[in-house]
Amino acid sequence: MTTPIVDFVRNYAARDGGRFHMPGHKGKSFLGCEALDITEIAGADVLYAPSGVIAESEANATALFGTAHTYYSAEGSSLAIKAMLALASRGRQNARILAARNVHKAFVYAAALLDLRVDWLAAEGGHIVTANITAENVRLALESADAPPDAVYVTSPDYLGNLLDIGGIAAVCRDFGVPLLVDNAHGAYLRFLSPSRHPIDLGAAMCADSAHKTLPVLTGGAYLHIAKGFESYTDGARDALSLFASTSPSYLILQSLDLCNRYLADGYAKRLADAVARLDALRAHLSEAGIPYREGEPQKLVLSACPLGYTGEGLAEHLRIRGIEVEFADGEYTVLMVTPENSEEDLTRLWDVLVSLSRRAPIFPPPMPMGEMPDTVISIRAAMLARHTRVPVRAALGKVCGAPTVACPPAVPIVISGERITSESIALFERYGINEVDIVL
Repeated sequence: MTTPIVDFVRNYAARDGGRFHMPGHKGKSFLGCEALDITEIAGADVLYAPSGVIAESEANATALFGTAHTYYSAEGSSLAIKAMLALASRGRQNARILAARNVHKAFVYAAALLDLRVDWLAAEGGHIVTANITAENVRLALESADAPPDAVYVTSPDYLGNLLDIGGIAAVCRDFGVPLLVDNAHGAYLRFLSPSRHPIDLGAAMCADSAHKTLPVLTGGAYLHIAKGFESYTDGARDALSLFASTSPSYLILQSLDLCNRYLADGYAKRLADAVARLDALRAHLSEAGIPYREGEPQKLVLSACPLGYTGEGLAEHLRIRGIEVEFADGEYTVLMVTPENSEEDLTRLWDVLVSLSRRAPIFPPPMPMGEMPDTVISIRAAMLARHTRVPVRAALGKVCGAPTVACPPAVPIVISGERITSESIALFERYGINEVDIVL
């Protein structure tokens, strides 16, 4: 597997010539990576109009993922999400997306920028980051729609490791002639399981993968995948990406994506299978020790903290003090992400800390106050572009939500821009420690 971007940049750095171009550090070492940090000089290719080393590298990624085309993003899945929504809507007025409620706030920003109408899929939840969408949910929504939406959009896996039946949902979408788009930010590795559980292999038209979340890629490295059979979306894909992207993509991130191709081609599936087996063995030990966890995707360990007498944040702090940093925690769950780069020693250390945990009386958190879906008062675009002010959550009752107020992680809005804030919404804000919300004036 070739690594054309890496090779070009390393050869350029080795020449040690005069750098009369950006960036301003001129290759001198401040952090230590500057010699490999370049801009779009001659021979380095252009990310959104590639014909050289970037084009060759993307072709490698395309072959690895089995897509019609795989495009690089140096700005995370947020960019890929915006681009695939732009492709699905094609600039049509009143374009409409049927979406699961647990969207990342990047989806909300895209809806504002593209002036999309969003209809929300009904689902059993119980947690803001999880929407248990089934193929039947999608079928019922499409059957009852006045007209087919421009796309169906779901998140899988989500922050709690929930995997949807993407194959079943994709089959329903095919029946209705509607493309399925998947926020697969947490699941780039799913392609390399046996069998593959990647959305593209299960029938999705497009998906966004955060390579940096589960593969050895620098933060910000991501993919936009377009499936075979949906080649029409490749027309304009570069334009859709460049519409939202910086004109100065990071060549450090591009090199990382490039080198990852070789990593994936060179025995990654075996390393992944071994890592999954190690985590499965740890789960078995946790079960024997009475330490509860949620079932879900293979590379996430989602610990249920409350039966142990801890909040998710409390358990995360217990782990942090003992040298283990987690991905996400809330009042109920502590989430740890595992990859083949976590050693056997890492898992042993985690086991030692968990098995020695002092048990307390179980905590019984009140049910999540989900309530009815809030009313939409104005469009997402109108709300996002209106004048806003921040107010204490208790003063927001009955007001219209402006910009999403949510931390990342999990970056899932409690109330969507343009919706009226209800008492249930306020209870959720307070449950997640949000003291102020953004409202439309």
